[in-house]
Amino acid sequence: MADPGKSGERGAALLTVLLLVAVMAVVASTALERLALATRMTGNGGAVDQARAFADAGAEIARLRIGDLVSANPGKTTLAGNWMGTPQPVAVPGGVAAARVTDAGNCFNLNSVVAGENEANLKVRPVGVSQFQALLQTLGVDARQAQVAAASLGDWIDSDNVPQPGGAEDETYVQAARPYRTANRFMIDASELRAVHGVTPAIYDLARPWVCALPTADLSPININTLLPDQAVLFAMLLQGQVSVAQARQLLAQRPADGYGSTVQFWAPLASQGINPLEEAANQVKLTTGFFGVEVTVDVGGTQVVERALIDARQSPAMLIRRSWGSGA
Repeated sequence: MADPGKSGERGAALLTVLLLVAVMAVVASTALERLALATRMTGNGGAVDQARAFADAGAEIARLRIGDLVSANPGKTTLAGNWMGTPQPVAVPGGVAAARVTDAGNCFNLNSVVAGENEANLKVRPVGVSQFQALLQTLGVDARQAQVAAASLGDWIDSDNVPQPGGAEDETYVQAARPYRTANRFMIDASELRAVHGVTPAIYDLARPWVCALPTADLSPININTLLPDQAVLFAMLLQGQVSVAQARQLLAQRPADGYGSTVQFWAPLASQGINPLEEAANQVKLTTGFFGVEVTVDVGGTQVVERALIDARQSPAMLIRRSWGSGA
């Protein structure tokens, strides 16, 4: 007759072994899953690095071609050659890439609300502030809201801590649910506009397609030879109420096929209609493009990356001065 005590011990031992096997199986399964994940991440990382390398090459090719474009006609940049916004395919091993070039100066330069190149001594530039206010009002923003947002933008960037009428300095921002302070420096990216007092999400969404943050305090260098009729909002901004967006669009549509040869040629017909810009606005209209935007999209093995770069072509050779990365759509 079997000893009941020994049978119980054998049963307990068997149960322990089964539990141990189960635990080992779970551990092994987890380890294999992590190994597979690590392998996929390594592969993805390699694909991203490769795609970024191709994007860098695409941006460099675009920089060189921009240099050629400017050198070919240093006195005038026009839409000839269909370079504006047209995706240019770039051959890459194992994937596809496309580079798109735009005129990055045809926008409202947020940093133009101040004057000065030294960030320790930036002073509010009234004409820049008034242009931003005019832009917002052209887009349908209430005049009072536009005035507050424009004044606050000047206060955000200028070096002092004295608010303009309707503006906002540190004492306004420190009262927020999450306190912060004004930047007192140039904006690096237009998305920083969201932090400015008076710029609601709705106002930001309206303004975002029309604003930029160029690395200079110069008034927006609008190239009248490349400004598209669809960008008539910017031209109406310059004239601050003297023309409607529809009138501005019509004026831009009448541009000669080979562009204007001088700013006098551009302004003369408007003057005959009683349309006269402020001196600063007249001088900021240009015939050439100084800043170009480049967007390179690369897809390699299903991994997509987008590189956005800012090219400064005001001097030769053209220089890449800013880049950012994003994922594909």
